[in-house]
Amino acid sequence: GLLCTQCEAEGFRRITWFQDRPDVLARYRVRLEADRGRYPVLLANGNPVGRGTLPGGRHYALWEDPFPKPSYLFALVAGRLGCLEEVYETRSGRRITLRIHAEPLKVERCRHALEALALAMRWDEEVYGLECDLDLYQIVAVEDFNFGAMENKGLNIFNAGAILADPDTATDGDYLRIARIVAHEYFHNWTGNRVTLRDWFQLTLKEGLTVFRDQQFMSDLYSPGVARIDEVARLRELQFPEDASPLRHPPRPRAYVEINNFYTATVYDKGAEIVRMLHTLLGERLFLRGVRHYLQRFDGRAATVEDFLASMEAVSGRDLGAFARWYDRAGTPVLEVGGRFEEETGRYHLTFRQRPPDGTSSEPLVLPVRIGLLSREGEPLALRLEGENAPGGEERLLVLAEDEETVTLTGLEEAPVPSILRGFSAPVRLVEEREPVELAFLFAHDRDPVCRWDAGQTLALRAMVARLAPSEAGAGAEEALRAAFARILEEMPEDHALAARLLTLPGRETLAQECEPVRVDAVDRAWRAVRRRLAGEFQIAWRVLYDGLPAERPYATDIAAIGRRALRHLALDWLACAALDEARPRIRNLYTEADNLTERLAALGIACTQDPALAEALLAEFRAGFGHESLVLDKWFALQARREDEGAVARVRALLRDPDFSWRHPNRVRALLGSFARANFTGFHRADGAGYRLLAEAVLEADRVNPQLAARLVTPLGRFRRFAEPWRGAMRAALEEIRARAPLSRDLAEMVDRSLGGDAGGGGTARGPQSSR
Repeated sequence: GLLCTQCEAEGFRRITWFQDRPDVLARYRVRLEADRGRYPVLLANGNPVGRGTLPGGRHYALWEDPFPKPSYLFALVAGRLGCLEEVYETRSGRRITLRIHAEPLKVERCRHALEALALAMRWDEEVYGLECDLDLYQIVAVEDFNFGAMENKGLNIFNAGAILADPDTATDGDYLRIARIVAHEYFHNWTGNRVTLRDWFQLTLKEGLTVFRDQQFMSDLYSPGVARIDEVARLRELQFPEDASPLRHPPRPRAYVEINNFYTATVYDKGAEIVRMLHTLLGERLFLRGVRHYLQRFDGRAATVEDFLASMEAVSGRDLGAFARWYDRAGTPVLEVGGRFEEETGRYHLTFRQRPPDGTSSEPLVLPVRIGLLSREGEPLALRLEGENAPGGEERLLVLAEDEETVTLTGLEEAPVPSILRGFSAPVRLVEEREPVELAFLFAHDRDPVCRWDAGQTLALRAMVARLAPSEAGAGAEEALRAAFARILEEMPEDHALAARLLTLPGRETLAQECEPVRVDAVDRAWRAVRRRLAGEFQIAWRVLYDGLPAERPYATDIAAIGRRALRHLALDWLACAALDEARPRIRNLYTEADNLTERLAALGIACTQDPALAEALLAEFRAGFGHESLVLDKWFALQARREDEGAVARVRALLRDPDFSWRHPNRVRALLGSFARANFTGFHRADGAGYRLLAEAVLEADRVNPQLAARLVTPLGRFRRFAEPWRGAMRAALEEIRARAPLSRDLAEMVDRSLGGDAGGGGTARGPQSSR
């Protein structure tokens, strides 16, 4: 009973004849007519300017948007909706009505989103000096929405999973995600709506800039160090593999068959990293001036990446021509670093070498690299570059622009321990020759949260790789990792969220990136071996840590409470790996005594990985209690899909026939099939190819009703070149089976052809022209 539009990228042409391009802006006056009983609420962009009754039980509403906008921002909604409303007062004294619409029985779950919206509006005023230009700002929650949310001018349309929250139906992660997505779509009001795109090749201009802005917002709202760690982890888990696959493309793509296929981690997350580098190079003051210059100059117009960079050049006086290469370069660059200390002179030489991906020859990129030095006691050292008369602080920004550069630091009494790429200041693969003991030292002492976390991740990966190929150096890595964990457990950081990140091992997908061609069984054994050792070595510590962090009541979503729960649940997971008999009653109690979904799902997740019998009982209990809640049931399907055992493929096949599964419910499809393909390492990557065949069949079925969803589901199969046989051949065969089932949608055909190495749109599987820049 709810109708809504989705026009980005090229949907408006399906409504009416129009020049459906982002650089064609127009003002809209809209009249909606509908049956009052079925569709009592009629919404469009802008302000309501009239409404009335019509014969036959019908009614109408008139809306007028005072701002010119491209057609992809046009929006209509009609249905039976409840509403939460409040008035926000800007710093200039303007009063703006905020409304969030949802199903009447669920509208109370929008309060967190409404609070997040007000916080985002205030933050944008205080940080960027940008005030909301609307009299009415509305959000609508829709259950079956293909995306997270859409920033239609003044009428955002959200997936219900990105807007609805209460303790029984949303996790800590959901609360954070909702705040971020609400902020992201609001920030688009300026960076994307008031200033839009000349063409879709510029997509990263609005998305990369707005993702960076929402990252800044979340960093200010919660723990900056933990927020940045999570951003880097996401980049490495999603964007780096994309950059290493046949689906890789520059942040500004050169050609496409279907633009919907380029709403990718590269456009969004790598695009945000490029903007972050600009912020780092120019500094906060000049960067903000540059953004304001860009928005003022192109207000009400369509812009390009070059226009954005020109504004930054105008306020800073810097030539960004070389920096602009980032937008047109595919792949993840490698940065090799080596250090040499001269004891007799007290000089320390750091040599940096840029290496393009795949060994290709190309001009060097501009890399902002933050560095620090630590003494052998773990204290930060004052840095003095050669030629300077005095030290200049404990951290320096180096701007690298050549294939190879050496930087010399002076006035040192002993060989320092370098801390490189602080804050992950450039999206590169960092290659350093470090001994395990030095990584453990940084893991214990580095005051930069990202470098500290990264040292632990690198050390853990080395220990796991050593299990794949035993060596003396590898044995040293595992022992150093054990000692590093012992120190963290003895000297627990006050920031529990940070402690949870430090004590979490990298996953098997991350390990697989370090040992190509990937043998799935070997990767799984190595990961489990290191995990079992750390679990067993610190069994008592895990129990003491869990028992020492009792659940707090009532449930709260401040960063301290979220971090405390994350650490507590991690400790129980480790304990279950070490001693299931000790952990089992604690898992059961965590579930039965929970007053929130975060704790219930933590108990279920641990049971699913460690205790199949308990998992069956708790999953049945969970579905009986919460099966009527659509968003919660999505999480039940996801938990089932992640269960790693011999019956994983059969279980997912059975769930495809479950009466609560529907191909027309995108959230449910993603929960089941997306979770299986991305989070069930051994189930999806079965050596006999059963997991791949299951996904191929599901992709073809999804393509019949939702081509955009099908195109996203197929991407895990496109990484087959990373794997050894028999996995490689089985994945390729699954892709070829999909391609043989022509005709496919343009969305899916392009992804399959690119994955198999053909030209975009090739293979004769779909019709339609290719767009190129």
